[in-house]
Amino acid sequence: MGVSHISNRSPQRSGRWSRRGVLGALGVVPAAAVLSGCSGSAGASEDTATPAASAKAAARRPTVSVTPADGTRKAGFANPVEVTVTDGTLASVKVTGNDGSTLAGSFNAARTRWTSARNPYSGTKYTVTATPKGGSARTTTFTTKSPGETFVGYFTPEADSTSGVGMPVSINFTHAVKDRAAVQKAITVTAEPAVEVVGHWFGDTRLDFRPETYWAPGTKITLSLRLKDVQGAEGVYGVQHKDVTFHIGRAQISTVDLASKEMVVKRDGETVATYPVSGGNAQHTTWSGIMVISERFQQTRMESSTVGLGDEYDIPDVPHAQRLTTSGTFVHGNYWASTSVFGHENTSHGCVGLHDAKGAKDPSVDGYKFYRSSMLGDVVIVRNSGERTVDPANGLNGWNLSWAQWKAGSAV
Repeated sequence: MGVSHISNRSPQRSGRWSRRGVLGALGVVPAAAVLSGCSGSAGASEDTATPAASAKAAARRPTVSVTPADGTRKAGFANPVEVTVTDGTLASVKVTGNDGSTLAGSFNAARTRWTSARNPYSGTKYTVTATPKGGSARTTTFTTKSPGETFVGYFTPEADSTSGVGMPVSINFTHAVKDRAAVQKAITVTAEPAVEVVGHWFGDTRLDFRPETYWAPGTKITLSLRLKDVQGAEGVYGVQHKDVTFHIGRAQISTVDLASKEMVVKRDGETVATYPVSGGNAQHTTWSGIMVISERFQQTRMESSTVGLGDEYDIPDVPHAQRLTTSGTFVHGNYWASTSVFGHENTSHGCVGLHDAKGAKDPSVDGYKFYRSSMLGDVVIVRNSGERTVDPANGLNGWNLSWAQWKAGSAV
């Protein structure tokens, strides 16, 4: 059996045993080694932090937000739709209504915001699909609320009709308009060939459009109504969104001189007929000025009580009646007066009468001839009647205003 020999020489007395060796034998790490190890650990931490930061940056995806918010059931319709993105840019935005309409819009310079060019319609469900660049599309929906009260504009002349050169485009609203500028901006009237057309308000329920002078024969007129969701008064919104066209026919202008008791009819500048007439008597003078034929009846009943004249007359079958004013002025046939009256006496209650036959079927009489040669929108000018000029709002008679006066009645 071997016996290990332990030297009894004291380490302190041996020069071969250094302090470092003793510490190493005892398992104690020298200070230099510890410092070296700390330095190495710091370097390792920095190496592992860089991938983490990169991962965090990669985790930031584009975030799309839509106003009105997804799922809104009674969204307002007085503001545009807006789409925004954070941590990215927008590649495309599409907004479609359940009525088939779409909302166009535009991006800001950075393409971080898209705004619709107009407001959404009321009572409509919209689907918004927004796609950020390099990201997935986000689809949201919202439904706009319905307006509480609405108004419409009834227009003259009728769509696709042909009228005389004096026919204005006249719009009568079913509710008083308080914000005239907003409503007028939503209505445009254009002409081919082009001419300046201006609107004029007659009170708060009527808006007429006309050029400076009569329309040119053959003109095509387009009325564009963009009244849907336009607020005409507090809580009252328009509902129309449509285009309609009208046409202007030949130019027929008839001039009635009640001093000579004669009507001269000119068509496209040429005299085509001259008729003897009878106008209003001294107690019931005929309005003077420029008037436009606004209604036509082969036969109609005329009753004095409807125009504030009591029971002076009631004729059930007045032939060939063409309205000139809302208040009851007509140019019409007359079968009950002697033929000697026409061209010699003014005997009516304010209308312009031409000789005619009962039943409105005799083509040989003046009333029949003039009626057949006329159309809605033709101009009838009355002179020397002894009466003042007709109110421009009394019928379609805005031509009695100068161009400056007409334009002064515009709200825009």
